[in-house]
Amino acid sequence: MDNATHTSYCAEDRSYFSLLKKDINRKAAEAGFDSKKLSELDIIVAEMTSNLLKHADKGELLMCITGEAGQEYLELICIDSGPGISDPERMKLDGVSTTSTSGNGLGSIKRLSDYFEIYSIKGWGTILLCRIYKSPEDRVKPKKIDIRFLVVAKPGETVSGDGGMFIHTPDHFKLLVADGLGHGPEAHKAIVEAREAFKICKNDDPVDIIRFLHQSIKKTRGAVGTVVVYDFKRKIWKIAGVGNITTGMMNYQSVRNLMSYNGIIGHNIPNTMSSQEISSDDFHQITLCSDGLKTRWDSTKYPGIHKYDLSFLAAALYKDYGRRTDDMSVVVCNVH
Repeated sequence: MDNATHTSYCAEDRSYFSLLKKDINRKAAEAGFDSKKLSELDIIVAEMTSNLLKHADKGELLMCITGEAGQEYLELICIDSGPGISDPERMKLDGVSTTSTSGNGLGSIKRLSDYFEIYSIKGWGTILLCRIYKSPEDRVKPKKIDIRFLVVAKPGETVSGDGGMFIHTPDHFKLLVADGLGHGPEAHKAIVEAREAFKICKNDDPVDIIRFLHQSIKKTRGAVGTVVVYDFKRKIWKIAGVGNITTGMMNYQSVRNLMSYNGIIGHNIPNTMSSQEISSDDFHQITLCSDGLKTRWDSTKYPGIHKYDLSFLAAALYKDYGRRTDDMSVVVCNVH
């Protein structure tokens, strides 16, 4: 499946809120959400922006429509750098508020969402995540692998030069995370062609896949990228990368950073490369970030975040380390 790009909306100016709500509604309507869902979406967005105005600093909404065929959903991620919430579970109840308002905001968001959760740290801020499925009865079923993409185009660009996709086969899970050189339409074109090549490649070794991509995107400006293959039978991660996609393997106590080879896929890659193999018994989770994020990101600074949906870690890294001067992408993947 191709990942979807999140649209970023600055939510710091009340005068912009109605335009923000209309644009999100329009995109949902174009994606085929029915009138009832659209009305509920309007309420969710209004409550989120109102909450940001009352309580937060540097508010931002991220929205995308994604999901495999028959399981499409709209995702909203609300990020702020406010004072944080000391008791997020209590704040999700109707009638509870930190101000003198009626306290229906977070309660109504929870009630109207198919999925809703809050992650907050005192003095750091809060992330709200909600998902609305086009057909709730077709929600994504549990799988052996969980994966979440967060891809945001460089401010001012309409398309992202970052991207990727994943493929499930009976024996393997295959993931591509790539960053086309530069940004804008030409970088996006390189990513589109890399995804198309990845889709048809039959190889199961990351190095072989990278070599296939290298031959397939020679007419583009090229890309840096990392390929991850998880072998279900051997319970082994196999990873290889060319260029500056930073990759960290995680368990509940530690992080292991992996090195990539120098080069540009489509232009020049090393003659000799090998895939790194890591047991999922040692590291069950992998996080990959493009250079739109600062390279020294630290995924261990968020207490208890491993208990939450993987999108929370992706959003937290984006919040703290996103450069905002390039396309930005974070991919988090977890094996059960």
